Amino acid sequence: MHSSLKLLGFVIKSELRKRFPKRISRPSFETITSVLCSPGMPFEIEQVEVDGRSLRCWKNAAPSMAALVESSLEYGDADFIVYGDERLSYREHHRRVVALAHQLIDRFGITKGDRVAIAMRNYPEWSVAFWAAAAAGAVVVPLNAWWTSDELEYGLTDSGASLMFVDAERLERLQNIESDLPLQHVVAVRCDTVPADVTVIDSLWLDAPDKQGLPAVSISPDDSATLFYTSGTTGFPKGTLGTHRNFCSAALTMPFSGVQGMLRSGDTLFDLMAIKKRPRAVLLTVPLFHVTGCHGMMLGTLSNGGKLVMMHKWDPAVALDVIERESVNVFSGVPAMVRQLLDLNEIEQRDLSAITNIGYGGAPAPPDLLRRIKAAMPAVGASNGWGITETSAGIATNSRQDYADKPDSVGPASPVCDVKVVNESGEQLAAGELGELWVRGPGVVKGYWGKPEATEASFTDGWFHTGDVGKIDEQGFIYLVDRLKDMIIRGGENIYCAEVESVLSEHPAVILACVFGLPHEVLGEQVAAVVQIGPDKTVSQQELQQFIANRLAAFKVPAKIWTCTEPLPTGATGKVQKKEIRACYAERDPEA
Repeated sequence: MHSSLKLLGFVIKSELRKRFPKRISRPSFETITSVLCSPGMPFEIEQVEVDGRSLRCWKNAAPSMAALVESSLEYGDADFIVYGDERLSYREHHRRVVALAHQLIDRFGITKGDRVAIAMRNYPEWSVAFWAAAAAGAVVVPLNAWWTSDELEYGLTDSGASLMFVDAERLERLQNIESDLPLQHVVAVRCDTVPADVTVIDSLWLDAPDKQGLPAVSISPDDSATLFYTSGTTGFPKGTLGTHRNFCSAALTMPFSGVQGMLRSGDTLFDLMAIKKRPRAVLLTVPLFHVTGCHGMMLGTLSNGGKLVMMHKWDPAVALDVIERESVNVFSGVPAMVRQLLDLNEIEQRDLSAITNIGYGGAPAPPDLLRRIKAAMPAVGASNGWGITETSAGIATNSRQDYADKPDSVGPASPVCDVKVVNESGEQLAAGELGELWVRGPGVVKGYWGKPEATEASFTDGWFHTGDVGKIDEQGFIYLVDRLKDMIIRGGENIYCAEVESVLSEHPAVILACVFGLPHEVLGEQVAAVVQIGPDKTVSQQELQQFIANRLAAFKVPAKIWTCTEPLPTGATGKVQKKEIRACYAERDPEA
């Protein structure tokens, strides 16, 4: 029994009735964990030996991705994916996955451990290809659809992918690559014309013989399953090699965080059961080739029988139409997306009553964002979280009342995750002290594909060095301060860009801020910023500097602030491209 929806059906057991019979004031994290994670309960935890180390793992996690997609058939004719006017039911999605998985093995000769790449925008076929490749025993390689031909060449060569699923734009870029690639087969998705040696994906399930189930491939929890590439902000992207255990763990980590947040806010387990009976519709706002979209949204939806609503591309005005039409009740993205939605003039005239949860992560959230959400939609539960590619998404979540009380925290760690703060020597620091955050748990990947030195530098005895600077308070709440590589050292003083960006974001004229360091002969580095302001706004550098000076120490005030009305460059997930912006402004005279 691998569906977390089924698991939550156990919550009305007598023991739980005794422990949470009515609304009580903020049960402790320890109390919640002791009940929900105890033997026989939905989120039971067990000790499992992985690579010679004992880890706390979800006992009820699916043993493989094949088992996850197989269990999704129970949702039958309910909508799984909606894309424009297209609807793909769970039954039809499962049928296509089964057909394609068999074709990968029988027609293309894919064997266990072969790499199968996917490079396309968010189409329903992305999900079919992903689950089929995993069920066939392949290692799925989601490639960044924004990559150029040269970057695609790197990803395909580095991964050694033998088969690739591409849409029309990526097929064109693929054809521009002149060097030899390891690819033996290309499967086209939504292409008007294809070369003779390229297979059209529809033919693989339209012409396929009927199969009763997924291929009989022996898959163990710790077999390799995914190869997601990092953003490559410090050089060439690195492939993170994940396992079936890594991926399947996320299917329980996410619902546990949701249940915990609601219990902490005073809801009873009977309230939770009523909520689970409501239709769940999730708006997919970020690419599936990142763990936020793949693990957080696609996996979270499939494992709970919800509806995944796709958009051709992010557009806040279109998003409002989709939210109304599909009765979307879960909206997640980076903070900038939430803000863009709230900035629309017509939001007050729209019916957004279906929305019950707004979540965001991937970038620091401006302090005023929660206030704005509550002002526009008082009944909505908001949450912030922390998860990265190397940890298979979710590490911590801060939701509802806890988030209202501590809006600058990303919440406590999941009960199957260990998080600690260390100094430069790797020694653990006390509560409240700043250092680098390390993470250990069933979501931490094996390492970096084909890069033993990088793996050794970032993984120590099962702990992943996140590169995030932060602290953990006495209650276990985690606070992210900045990225180590983004920290500015000005005259010996550490300045965290995220802190200055957060203050700038509070200014009413500022839409988005990017803070970075520029070389300085005397101080080593000095603070600089580029801010995007509203099209009808005007603000001087001096005004912004004074605004910051009223809130932060003088040495943190940027020496130069450039303003612009055009959008700052962002990546596929909506994060500001700091490396690109810094390079653009590095040659400019800060005194000009």
